[in-house]
Amino acid sequence: PIIDKIDTLLAVHYQFTQEELDFIINYDIKFRMGKSLFNEEDNDDEE
Repeated sequence: PIIDKIDTLLAVHYQFTQEELDFIINYDIKFRMGKSLFNEEDNDDEE
């Protein structure tokens, strides 16, 4: 996605390590996937 390309360019500018860049790119996965990522676990608790 375009946002990952932007993150990569900014990482070069700010001299982030690869580990820091990976953190930034993957940081929002829990917000994007949110309930669907954890939905199966939540359903098991409700039963």
